[in-house]
Amino acid sequence: MNLRNKTLLAAGLVSAGVLLAGPSLAVNLKASHQWPGSKGDARDEMVQIIAREAAAANVDLNIKVYPGQSLFKAKEQWGAMTKGQLDISAFPLDYASGRHPQFSATLMPGLVKNHEHALRLNSSPFMAEVKKIINDAGVMVLADAWLAGGFASKKRCILGPETMQGQVTRAAGPAFEQMLAGAGASISSMPSSEIYQAMQTGVLDAANTSSGSFVSYRLYEHV
Repeated sequence: MNLRNKTLLAAGLVSAGVLLAGPSLAVNLKASHQWPGSKGDARDEMVQIIAREAAAANVDLNIKVYPGQSLFKAKEQWGAMTKGQLDISAFPLDYASGRHPQFSATLMPGLVKNHEHALRLNSSPFMAEVKKIINDAGVMVLADAWLAGGFASKKRCILGPETMQGQVTRAAGPAFEQMLAGAGASISSMPSSEIYQAMQTGVLDAANTSSGSFVSYRLYEHV
């Protein structure tokens, strides 16, 4: 595998505002994410844990999890939450940067050095400003998640900027796209769930995504 781990990617578990019913009425919530379900993906498990704990609490709170984009496409989830069509979701916050460009700041190259640094960042003024934007949109953060990631290519090992020259690549977000374009790569934007097919059909030569997606989407079969 032509892979080099270099990044930490921000994802979040978020919830839209929910009005709870009276004690005699069950509350049914919909949870959505883009990753494969029941296959060991940590991001799916994060959502499933909440659903299981809610059921075990016996408080008439039922959470139905829709994995693998079975309810909403990856980049549609933020809009669905702000419109009240979706209750809980886990997705890379940068996927909503088209509506809130500030979210791209969570996915800048070199922003986070390691998971310990990410943990400190969660309680920083920087993240407080980001979460204020989230809250102002009527959504709250239930859990923060930072995932290690990297680059992989079908053509050659990615060891530095010069090795990106001439490759068509998918990047994790606009900031990474700008960096890779500056190194001479051509950019093809898509959610991580579409990378496998794009590599299989020759649309992509390379990709930048989380380590979880490299495994869950079996990207190692192409690089």
